[in-house]
Parts: sequence; C-alpha cells; structure tokens
Amino acid sequence: MTPEFSRLVDARQLSAAPLRLTADEAERAALAQRFGLESIERLEAEVALEPDGPAVIAQGRVEADFVQMCAVSGDPFPARLAEPVALRFVPGPVTDLPEVEIEIETDEWDEIPFEGAKFDLGEAIAQSLALAIDPYATGPNAEQVRKEVGLDEEVASGPFAALAALKK
Repeated sequence: MTPEFSRLVDARQLSAAPLRLTADEAERAALAQRFGLESIERLEAEVALEPDGPAVIAQGRVEADFVQMCAVSGDPFPARLAEPVALRFVPGPVTDLPEVEIEIETDEWDEIPFEGAKFDLGEAIAQSLALAIDPYATGPNAEQVRKEVGLDEEVASGPFAALAALKK
C-alpha cells in the first residue's frame, strides 16, 4: 500500500525547527475514502523532532476539519479535531507479528518501527487522525431521529419488567 499522505523524514538529518505538514486536496480526498469520511477539508500538523539515541521522538499537534456521517441518522455533519501527537520512531525491522492488544499509558509513546534511515511522518499523522475520529459521533439531527424511531424511550427489560407487564 502506498500511503496517501507520505512525508518521509531522514532520521540522520533532523531540523531544529518544527515540521509543518499540510495535506493537499488529492491527499485529503484519498484519506477521506480510506477512513470512511465524507470529506477532509483540512489536515495539518506541526511536529518537533528530537533524536533519542537511534530513535526519533516526534511531538506536536494534528488538526483537521472533516465531514463525517452521524452514527444515528446517517446524515453528514462537520467535525473538527485538534489533538496532541506523541510518537517515537524506532529503527528496526518491520515484521508481520500477530496483532496483540496492549495497554498504553497516557505518558507512554506510541512506538513506530522503521527500516533504513527514513520514516514516514505523514503516514503516522494520518493514522493519528484515524484513531482520533469518534466512530460513534452524532450530528445535529440525532435526537430528532432517535425520537422518530423510538430510541429515546427507555425500554424496561428483565424479570421485573415481565412481572410489571403481568400486572397490566
């Protein structure tokens, strides 16, 4: 797979100034399709890179304006995201290990392995965006749709609800 928002950085030539990454229209359209969004109107990140031995620490912020579908009504609605990003690019072979769920504490870095001297900061930013999008976000018409289909009413269930129904 070729990343839609690829920005290769040479770990041997880090700049003291933060890097500013901005996705162009074609990159945003491709990422929107990949992430199941209606559109991405803006995707930007500012990231400071700092060597950590052979690894590279990336700290900054990712910001995006996008249109996603409401989890209740299915209608598109605009959303905005502004999230901190903290990554640690670690040299080493990229292997296809079986996926294992692990707990990461908030003060721990997301570690991303890379081979050779370059890592893809753009793809890491794109993945950070994907992880930050709320898949159950609701738009402005969600409450109205809930009422129309009866999802706003609490439905009694269980043995006590069955007993209450016998009384009627």
